[in-house]
Amino acid sequence: MPVATTIPKPNDDDDEDEYADKVGYSFAVEYSGPPLPYNIPRVVPVDVDEIPLASTLASASRLGAVPIIQPIVKSTLPSKKLSKELQEGESAGWPQLFSTADDFNNHPESSVTAGNSEIVEIPDDEDKDEPADEDFDDASDAESSIPGRPTPAVRPGKKGTCYRCMKGNRFNEKEVCIVCGAKFCSGCVLRAMGSMPEGRKCVTCIGQRIDEARRKNMGKSSRMLRQLLPKMEINNIMTSEKCCHVNQLPPELVYINDQYLSEEELVLLQTSAHPPRKLKPGYYWYDKVSGFWGKEGEKPCQIISDQLNIGGHMRRDASKGDTGILINNREITKPELLMLQLLGVKCDGTNSFWVSADGSYQEEGMKNVKGKIWDKPGAKVICTLLSLPTPLDSNGSVSKERNGATILPKGLEQKLLQKLLLVGNRKSGTSTIFKQAKIIYNVPFSEDERESIKSIIQSNLYGYIGILLEGRERFEEECLAQTREHPIGESSSSGDIAGQIDTKTIYSIGPRLKSFSDWLLKVIITGNLETIFPASTREYGPYVEELWKDAAIQATYNRRDELPSLPRNATYFLERAADIAMVDYEPSDMDILYAEGITSSRGLSSMEFTFPKSPRDLCDHIGYQHDPSQSRYQLIRAHPRTLGGNCKWLQMFEDVDMVLFCVSMTDYDKFTEDSDGVLTNNMMATKHLFETMVTHPKFEDKKFLLVLNKFDLLEAKNRACLTHSM
Repeated sequence: MPVATTIPKPNDDDDEDEYADKVGYSFAVEYSGPPLPYNIPRVVPVDVDEIPLASTLASASRLGAVPIIQPIVKSTLPSKKLSKELQEGESAGWPQLFSTADDFNNHPESSVTAGNSEIVEIPDDEDKDEPADEDFDDASDAESSIPGRPTPAVRPGKKGTCYRCMKGNRFNEKEVCIVCGAKFCSGCVLRAMGSMPEGRKCVTCIGQRIDEARRKNMGKSSRMLRQLLPKMEINNIMTSEKCCHVNQLPPELVYINDQYLSEEELVLLQTSAHPPRKLKPGYYWYDKVSGFWGKEGEKPCQIISDQLNIGGHMRRDASKGDTGILINNREITKPELLMLQLLGVKCDGTNSFWVSADGSYQEEGMKNVKGKIWDKPGAKVICTLLSLPTPLDSNGSVSKERNGATILPKGLEQKLLQKLLLVGNRKSGTSTIFKQAKIIYNVPFSEDERESIKSIIQSNLYGYIGILLEGRERFEEECLAQTREHPIGESSSSGDIAGQIDTKTIYSIGPRLKSFSDWLLKVIITGNLETIFPASTREYGPYVEELWKDAAIQATYNRRDELPSLPRNATYFLERAADIAMVDYEPSDMDILYAEGITSSRGLSSMEFTFPKSPRDLCDHIGYQHDPSQSRYQLIRAHPRTLGGNCKWLQMFEDVDMVLFCVSMTDYDKFTEDSDGVLTNNMMATKHLFETMVTHPKFEDKKFLLVLNKFDLLEAKNRACLTHSM
């Protein structure tokens, strides 16, 4: 059998390599021929230990400068903590990314030596789809739960102009949105921000987190708002801005002892007896035993409540102290060491002290208390000079609860302010309900309000007297007409005597009162009643008392049911006309309750109140119970004209929780004439207003409470109708 079978070479010019590739096949067989005249070469096996190797690395010191590319991971852990873990050979993103080795030959070829003993292992392709470490997943979840940071608004016009109308310049005063930073002039701020249910935010920014750089201005009203809105409305806006849940500090942005807070921990921190002042996003350290509080890497800046279960464990180098003296396992700074030395505390070598919240200190491992730091003479003066904090009270630690009730700060209180909108058609009783609420819940009227109410009551009194005088003239004419038609008897006297009999009735008044009556009716007709009264009360007050005692006025008053223009509540004031017309008259609560026309200049009235505790609420319960006395309510009375035509301004009240809609049950037979002279039934007008509010897009999900008012007057009217029909 031939040793090899080859393909003949067709052309000598062919490439030798190409020809070699054309060999078909070959076999190796044992040689059995005659002895060869030369030695057959042998292949010696390779000894790996005898192979010469180059030095692994020239110098370890040079390798320290070789940069190592770290994997990019997304984590909410502090950068300082992450760098420390990397130095220790740990990583939250890649498991076993760094490992140590003593021998280069003990690692696979995919490993590269770095430094003295660190090996960077490149993961295989098979590991690419493996899930990340649990710590990394938790960090990613925490990061993804943080709301998106606000996007700055894009200025549409030139620098310094309004973001809406693009007018003005940088010298014009503008209101800034606390989310996007958009600036609006005085003519556009109310259109751009609406009713401001979450404070000074654009309508498109409502529900978004504020810019932390503008947190310091929260709750501080600007001069522009004070010029545009009343003081009460500004206070409501500023309160909403500070108390709104979305405007609160995000807990995941506050790190205490290298651990970000949860929602419950942030509430616990800010509802403590001594919370941190002006808490901002950042890194802080907290000594739970003594209550010391400060920014990471700095000396303590405040003493807050102790024993709060928040954050992680305090590190020894939390304040970056280099004195060798420890307080509660924290190395203190030089100002703290100087303070202890000035107060007579022996600090030799490397002392370790335990300091409690009341200032008592003792050496570590010892039971005897050496004294109290804050009771030493000059402690507060020395701390002030060294810019160190001192406790707010002598006891140091204050209970977290007072009288069993949890105290909520303004910034973190839940939405305890419930807004109620009181609205209804004209003379539906909304004004009376509003005044009743102020009297029942002990919301006093201010001096200015009482003075204004006094003027209104006295002015209304002269109006009621004018209605009586008009009725007196009508009754007198009717009586004279009846006397002329049906004389009492045939009179044989002269014509002068008959004329005197015909012109005098029970409704006749004397010349002096007749002159005052004619003058008062003329003032009412010209519309100058509010201008003259109550300024002329001192001059015309005596006429009121004399007029009320006159028999003709009393006879007219007895027929007051025949005067439809005389209000029902006029009886209360006319019977006290002599007292009300006096200069030193002071309205009582009942006078205010019966008075009509007491509204603000803008048609809006507002009050805040709380429900008093009932005997059931005073019982002690185990665990946390909601205290109804902490719930505050705001009652807003809006006049129909405040809502505008077709309720176009109703969206200004979109933040109310409930609408109290009042209906006067006696309006079914009353009509109102509009500006065009068209008569409209009052009940149908009330129905139209109610339907417009219920179907408004901003009020689709609102709660409505329908109040059917003046039921007693309806019964009296029906009783009178039945009496007349019989």
